[in-house]
Amino acid sequence: MTFCALRHATPARPFALALLLAAIAVAGCGQRGPALLETPAAPGASLPRLSTDPAGVAWLSWVEPTEHGHALRFARFEENAWGIARTAAEGDDWFVNWADFPSVVHLGEDRLAAHWLRKVEGGTYAYHLLMAVSTDGGQHWSAPVTPHAEASATEHGFASLFALPGGAGAVWLDGRNTAGAGHSDAHEDEHAHGHGAMSLRAGGLDWSGDRLPETELDPMTCDCCPTAAGNLPDGVVIVYRDRSPAEIRDIRAATLGPGGWSTPVLVSDDGWEMPACPVNGPAVATHGQRVAAAWFTAAAGTPRVKLAFSMDGGRHWDPPVEIAAGAVLGRVAVVMPDADSAVVSWLEQPRGRAEIRFRRVSAGGNAGSAYKLATTVAARSSGFPQMTLAGNRLLFAWTAVGDPATVRTATAPLPKP
Repeated sequence: MTFCALRHATPARPFALALLLAAIAVAGCGQRGPALLETPAAPGASLPRLSTDPAGVAWLSWVEPTEHGHALRFARFEENAWGIARTAAEGDDWFVNWADFPSVVHLGEDRLAAHWLRKVEGGTYAYHLLMAVSTDGGQHWSAPVTPHAEASATEHGFASLFALPGGAGAVWLDGRNTAGAGHSDAHEDEHAHGHGAMSLRAGGLDWSGDRLPETELDPMTCDCCPTAAGNLPDGVVIVYRDRSPAEIRDIRAATLGPGGWSTPVLVSDDGWEMPACPVNGPAVATHGQRVAAAWFTAAAGTPRVKLAFSMDGGRHWDPPVEIAAGAVLGRVAVVMPDADSAVVSWLEQPRGRAEIRFRRVSAGGNAGSAYKLATTVAARSSGFPQMTLAGNRLLFAWTAVGDPATVRTATAPLPKP
């Protein structure tokens, strides 16, 4: 199988012309296409997560149904194939959701961290975030602990994990200030916030499995958009969808350094006024001190996928590059194969059938050809397609909707810069 480019358009090129070029498919034919992999997930599995550890090794996690509940499973990518699947956690009281789903992340040496969600009494969206750590490569795990000290019957989720000098960090959306005012995970539904707003908080566990101090980073955020985090040489950068009193839902970034957490800054002033949560969070990747953030917006009534670079660890951001526009659904992922470029993936629905697409963009704003990886569906059950690096290749994972659902993975060559 070979790739054939869908379009090759610079960010400044008018969108109508970009659509024409998409139809013509002007370049890129002949590049070798994706190679499907045998995935160790059982039938019925879904909600894959991909990450690459500090040594450049890729890891996959997913959720499997069990006889009495669910299990969080994970595997390492070894010599072009997935290794033996292991279990990080399992239970019969989990909150399982298409947009807010667990992860297992390798944080260097033999240290791993995992997170999942446990239902509590008090409402449909009353659930707590649980974490556990392993210091022996995932053979044994600490007892589950909530990184949030309070235990209100509200939402605690959409977590992203990252490495800290003394443990595993986490950033999450926290509903303690909503006081059970209500929640909706559909962008077309209204949210009820009668007692306060969703907030963004950070904390984690040390390598003994004990809770670390937590910090509120933003007192008012979008309710149900996934967060993202990436490690820097001197700390961490996180990105998330903010929410203003005027219902502007743009992307912000914050950094953790030797002096603590910074005040969040706008990645891009899109000015997207949205009265409800779009369930479409940003993605982030790092290469040294350089950072790339990708996100979906529908500001001015046009759905778009955008990308912005930061040269100073997420403190300041260059003007964004438009990756795709029109029939885009978002659900983005991003990687940085080098310091001067990023690859963005997203969902697009050009002819009634959703497609996973990706393209490479230079730090100077030059966008390469867009490629189609696979056909999927736009339904929530298809989840958020994942992308990471595996050596000099891209590695993808997604949920193939069916009866039963399955987790699929594939490698693809890096597009040329």
